Amino acid sequence: MNIILLGPPGAGKGTQAQKLVDGRNMVQLSTGDMLRAARTSGTEMGNKVAAVMDAGNLVTDEIVIGLIREQLEAGGDHGGFIFDGFPRTLPQADALGELMSEMGQKIDHAIELQVNDEILVERILGRAAEAVTAGGTARADDNEESLKTRLMAYYKQTSPLLGYYYAKGDLKSVDGLGSMEAVQTEIAGVLDA
Repeated sequence: MNIILLGPPGAGKGTQAQKLVDGRNMVQLSTGDMLRAARTSGTEMGNKVAAVMDAGNLVTDEIVIGLIREQLEAGGDHGGFIFDGFPRTLPQADALGELMSEMGQKIDHAIELQVNDEILVERILGRAAEAVTAGGTARADDNEESLKTRLMAYYKQTSPLLGYYYAKGDLKSVDGLGSMEAVQTEIAGVLDA
């Protein structure tokens, strides 16, 4: 089963992806992780990634799709893929759909973690304050101004994907503001239906 996790920054996508990796033996394909791994891999694709990143440029959709293709071709014994952080735009969604089709696979569900922005910002700022109080450090971008900028970018670029996957009949929404366990249970309900 292949799924896409959608939702604004801080909605819990990474946490839920890890639960699916642990509980269902799925493989999390995080574009950030894939790019970091490719950069140091020494492969032809890795050298391309390193050159683009070292020049301070954004990695093209074509390169990211190439990295995803490598992961899909690697095969292995697992419960499917979780796409985390990709696609972010409609052209990326089209490219991913074409790649999956070409490889005889498909996206089974696009799962949206629905959240209320004001509550989400309060939750993230509270988490950051807790981390500092406990003697740790908060993420550098866990401040109100940065969060609002990240949310705006999400709504401009990524939220059109909700309509895209809804139109394909693949979109399922879960309450992203529930407890970690409640969200996990809702996602399991989608996957087991």
